[in-house]
Amino acid sequence: MFCTVMQDEELCKELLSMILRNKVGKIVRLFRQKPIENQIASKGVRLDIMIEDETGKLYDIEMQTTNERNLPERMRYYQCAIDNSAINKGGDYNDLPDTFIIFLCTFDYLEKGLPVYTIKPYCSEAEQEFTDGTTKIIINSTASEQAEENLKAFLSYMNGQSPNTVFTRKLEEKVNETKEDEEKRREYMLLKSFEMDARRAGIAQGMQAGIAQGRSEGIAQGAYQKALETAKNLLGLGLSIEKIAQATGLSQAEVEKL
Repeated sequence: MFCTVMQDEELCKELLSMILRNKVGKIVRLFRQKPIENQIASKGVRLDIMIEDETGKLYDIEMQTTNERNLPERMRYYQCAIDNSAINKGGDYNDLPDTFIIFLCTFDYLEKGLPVYTIKPYCSEAEQEFTDGTTKIIINSTASEQAEENLKAFLSYMNGQSPNTVFTRKLEEKVNETKEDEEKRREYMLLKSFEMDARRAGIAQGMQAGIAQGRSEGIAQGAYQKALETAKNLLGLGLSIEKIAQATGLSQAEVEKL
């Protein structure tokens, strides 16, 4: 849903300007779920939203609802993949564009209670930034009350609160349009189906390896949280409790709690 809504260039540009606190150039390219294939046998990357503005700057926006405790490493790998795809063979290092990797998180990865964490290379000895054109930003929706006014409203909306600004009402309108669009709705459900298949396969593999021994010892906490998130999404789409329980592996009592 996030990827579909952010295809709206006006909304995407407004969100970027809000996060970066400055004007973003005119968007000339916007990709949704953009795959970046690296060298043979290396792990590929699929970016949620990839944007290029008229100045050549690149922006990667990711929505992250589960804390897999690998955000720094993931950002590092994404940066490497973007750089590899941005420079042609034989090109000059000076041709590398400025990049911004932005993760919108529903959890506080650095646990400092701040709504925005901006990470840039820094030289300790010289006590100054080591400017290489890269910026990484972690947005923490749990600290919405600490954010500046416009961003505060967006983070509150991420947390499930009703839209109360022009921007968040535009987002809500786009979400509703997408849900009503049958073709996009089928696509959304198909993606959810793929997620559930992957999760079930992971759970089965984990149990075979002895990672989980029944519900008492539990499915690995991360997989269980993912099941809860998927159940919430399916509830929002109007599926019955029984079908959601079958699809996610949760009990009907757990789904009813949600």
